[in-house]
Amino acid sequence: MNEYLYKFKHSLPWLARYPLVRASAFLRGRADEKTRVIITIADHFEPAWSAGGHLGIDVQRRRLDAYYKTARATGEAVRDSDGTKFRHTNFYPAEQYDAGLLDVLAEMQREGLGEVEIHLHHGLEKPDTAENLRKVLIEFRDILAERHKCLSRLDGAGEPRYAFVHGNLALANSYGGKFCGVDDEMQILSETGCYADMTLPSAPLETQVPVLNKIYECARPLTERAPHRKGKDLTAGKMPQFPIIFTGPLVFNWTRRIRGLPVPRLDDGALAANQPLDEARFRRWLSAGISVAGRPEWIFIKLYCHGFFDHDQEFSIGEQARRFFSETVERGEKTGEYSVHFASAREAVNMVFAALDGRKGSPNDFRDYRLRPVMSPEFQIDEREGENQRAQICI
Repeated sequence: MNEYLYKFKHSLPWLARYPLVRASAFLRGRADEKTRVIITIADHFEPAWSAGGHLGIDVQRRRLDAYYKTARATGEAVRDSDGTKFRHTNFYPAEQYDAGLLDVLAEMQREGLGEVEIHLHHGLEKPDTAENLRKVLIEFRDILAERHKCLSRLDGAGEPRYAFVHGNLALANSYGGKFCGVDDEMQILSETGCYADMTLPSAPLETQVPVLNKIYECARPLTERAPHRKGKDLTAGKMPQFPIIFTGPLVFNWTRRIRGLPVPRLDDGALAANQPLDEARFRRWLSAGISVAGRPEWIFIKLYCHGFFDHDQEFSIGEQARRFFSETVERGEKTGEYSVHFASAREAVNMVFAALDGRKGSPNDFRDYRLRPVMSPEFQIDEREGENQRAQICI
């Protein structure tokens, strides 16, 4: 089938709903209170990636060291309305685990430069099995929590909890059987401690479900293939069924012109070189109006990137990102229209829980509301303290 026909065919279910979703967001309008914009960046964090195949561990370590320096510079230069550093949430692939690399990521987390969550590519050569998937998730979850002090626990107790991004966007075997193979994947995610999936949006692939621009619960049984293709709103005062589906914005950009005619392109919140960062783009994300019951003034913008796509780094963590996010924060503070709050995946979900519980005030007050980091506060150090500690160790 022609590629364009393939994309159109599989886009019809969500395209049919798109006008209604956009109209609903417009009619909701803005709340009377100041808008709080909660920005979360899901980084598909793969230092082994290259167009020519996986890189050796020595090259990965050099790439990560360079990335760390860039992330630190950006985090120090760009702070949100609360003084929180700009950061990504680093979804690290379980199948590429290396203890040394994760030690560095844990150090970045201590500096407030990004928490670690779980990414997974599986079912690549042949369909995976439920038994193997469960084993891989539990083993990686426990390594992250026990050895590296990453992830979180609900109310500070019990088994580790995690956020998830599916490799190749094939969540719950939604890619026609490719890149997964486990129909009951969502049930396994739930049973192994996943509190939120942040894979979507994935248009124009067939993995894009008809539910868009929303934070929601699966409306189909979790044992079914792609149970997230139908959703139900989160209920105020009630803990949702895990994992919740936390989507990013999916909107059309109508500014492109070909021979003078408007030709729309999709804006799916990717921090990439082929989609420039400017105020108009921020307004598109804002217009998606992703919020939860009881807190319409809290707008959640979940973006994504591939941290080791070299050509995109300027736009995801480097100079272009630094300029854009600084200007966005400053514009909000200057006009009083909105405030910006950088949040990890865990913090953003905590803010969702607080909204459902009717909590008032700033979302900054609820970063550790229910999901508490395994890495205890006494291990959270700022950059200068970290440098001093490392210098003392070297001496």
